[in-house]
Amino acid sequence: MMRDGDDHDQGLAHDLTIMARQILGRRQALGWLASVGSTALLAGCGGDDSSTASSSTTATTASTSTTSSTTSTGSTTTGTTTTTTSSSGACIADPTETAGPYPADGTNSSSGSTSNVLTLSGIVRSDIRASFISSTTVAAGVQVKLTLTLVNVNNSCLPLSGYAIYLWHCDQNGSYSLYSVPAESYLRGVLVTDGNGQVTFTTIFPGCYSGRYPHIHLEIFSSLAAATSGRASVLTTQLAMPRDICSAVYSSGGYTQSASNLSAITTATDNVFGDNTSAQIAAQTPAMTGNTTAGYTATVTVGVAL
Repeated sequence: MMRDGDDHDQGLAHDLTIMARQILGRRQALGWLASVGSTALLAGCGGDDSSTASSSTTATTASTSTTSSTTSTGSTTTGTTTTTTSSSGACIADPTETAGPYPADGTNSSSGSTSNVLTLSGIVRSDIRASFISSTTVAAGVQVKLTLTLVNVNNSCLPLSGYAIYLWHCDQNGSYSLYSVPAESYLRGVLVTDGNGQVTFTTIFPGCYSGRYPHIHLEIFSSLAAATSGRASVLTTQLAMPRDICSAVYSSGGYTQSASNLSAITTATDNVFGDNTSAQIAAQTPAMTGNTTAGYTATVTVGVAL
């Protein structure tokens, strides 16, 4: 039975006509598909220079913007804050400074003899206000509890434990023990950093002598053994005392000539600190709280590039 529209059994001529139409239709379809495919391929490979450049730039900008935004809002994001704190941007390397003429570390002599307190018993101590060699005189002055945190700036500012820090400075009159006051050995001491890279010295606020901005000397050694042998320091540097605290201390009494000496100098005109950057000076200046009656608490991070 034949149904309406059925193309079967209508003869050879009819079949050839149908086949020709089908072949032609397929070729047209293939041509159309090929045309569409070429257009899509050109678009995907950057056929339009202006639109492709714009798209690429937008993606790069978005990436940069996202990073910037994460950093700027790090103070409100716990994870970002932690990362920022532990990054190398959180600390800088303290500059190498002169040990000065009064280190008593075996590198120079005083009155014809070499002074080296590092090799003497008793140098390892936290309270350095008293002499410990042939005298027990306690240096007068406003008390300071100074905590130093030693970090490695080349290793994400991680603390350095087991390092020895030798600290020394002048008294309230601007004089150094074992030199201008040779009978005394006060205001010198060594401590080893703990697991947090910290040591805490109890001392006095140093005076300001003519020609130098008020400062404290530091010498860093890789171990206590290295320190007490008096050799191979990792870093020798200095701390600059906060100017506002200097003014308060020097006006409290007992610091002869320090106020007038301070008025004649700044960190910028000092022959040691003068060539440092503002970032270095900031890193070398302890943060201090307290008053001249109860004393001061000071903290500072010392960066070492290892």
